[in-house]
Amino acid sequence: MKPLFLHITLALAAAMPLAASAQDSNLSKKFSACMDKSGGVTIEMMDCTDAELKRQDARLNKAYKTLMASDQTPERKKQLQATQRVWIKFRDLNCDFYHDPDGGTSAAVNASDCTMRMTAERAKELENFIE
Repeated sequence: MKPLFLHITLALAAAMPLAASAQDSNLSKKFSACMDKSGGVTIEMMDCTDAELKRQDARLNKAYKTLMASDQTPERKKQLQATQRVWIKFRDLNCDFYHDPDGGTSAAVNASDCTMRMTAERAKELENFIE
């Protein structure tokens, strides 16, 4: 019985950073509401994170396309494209590191949260170039 209790405790502890991230202004209100409804259930939290990642990825792509279509020199557009490609590789490698094979359920939650958060931050970063 103790291992199950420990697993539940770890899953709830992993939910804490996600609950805090729901308050982040870069994330949608839908994410916050979803996390509130999840009740700390790992699969529910993962579903919330996956849905928010899709929203943030769409936001990122919109900002990127807007910048690429803006009045910039071809050199600046090439620089943006190269930077974005490197950023994607960095995000993926960085967040994959969170998914420790010995980390249990919380490692998967943390890796998904990392990808979602970094995507939201990058979207905001690119949006700042538009404004």
